This record gives sequence, C-alpha cells and structure tokens, in this order.
Amino acid sequence: MSDRNEIIHELYEQHFDDVYHYLLYFTNSKSEAEDLTQDTFIKVLKSYDSFRQQSSLKTWILSIARRTAIDHYRKKKMISILPSILTDMRKSEAYIPEEEMVHNHDWGVLQKALIQLKPDYRNVIILRGLKEYSIKETAEVLGWKESKVKVDYHRAIKLLKKYVNNSNEGEVIFNERENVR
Repeated sequence: MSDRNEIIHELYEQHFDDVYHYLLYFTNSKSEAEDLTQDTFIKVLKSYDSFRQQSSLKTWILSIARRTAIDHYRKKKMISILPSILTDMRKSEAYIPEEEMVHNHDWGVLQKALIQLKPDYRNVIILRGLKEYSIKETAEVLGWKESKVKVDYHRAIKLLKKYVNNSNEGEVIFNERENVR
C-alpha cells in the first residue's frame, strides 16, 4: 500500500465514527448516513492534497460531511422520518446512544423535534449538544464565527424545547451545555 493510501485509510479509521454519527443525526436514516459517509470520504480522498491545514483534519472532514449532507438535503428537499430507524439504531452495536437519551421514547421525541429545525439549527444542536464539540470546533466545522455558534445554539435549544413541549408525547431529557469549553 502506498503512503497516500495508508494516510487515507488511517483518516477513515480515525474519523469514520464522527462522520457517520453526525450524518445519522442529520438525516435520521441509517442507509442515507452510510451513503453520505461514503460520499464524504470519497470527497476527502479527492481533495486531500488540497488540505491546507488551516483547521484540524477532524473539522475539515466534518466540514466536508456537512456540505455533503446539505447538498443531499437540498436535492431531496425533505427528510422523512422512518419509524424503524430508532429501533434499528438501538440494536446496532456500532451505534452508541447518547447519555442524555434515557429511553427510546425520549429519543423518538427528540428526533421528531430535531427534524423540524432548520438545517443551521439542526447542525449546531448535533455538533454542540449531541456530539459535545467545543464552540471553536463547531465554528470551524460550520464555517461560522464563534459568536454565531453561541447565538444559534441558544436559539436552537429554545426552539427545540418548544417543539418537544408541543409534541405532547412526553418530556425529553436534553441537557443544555451552555458552558464554553
């Protein structure tokens, strides 16, 4: 195996879980997340030589994943909620549920509320709230200023709580992380 292939293989091994889980949260579809993860790493492979190290490899790869997901979302126009996804995710060994989601019911309520958010709010909730990225990392992935991350995260949390409360399906356990890391 050439040096380049080894580097790409190592990048894939190191960052697959982050990319896959990000895309799974974004799409709410296991098969779409798998396809978009593959598309993301194809783009990483094609553009690796142009990586300028202005950010970490992790945030660069997640930025590619984000753009891939947004392109997919624009083409599709709507993301459908598939009821069996939640059950499949819970059964999968590769999927590790977030600590905040105590019950399947809570996870379902959160997913339904999350899918109602506009893509920018969904992105900031996934990265800050669910994946626990720092404000700086989130800003790098999204290509935003840190102040925009803070403001949009606050607004997204507020809106997400409103959607959850209006769902009348029960209370979801979602721990706000307002502290700066």
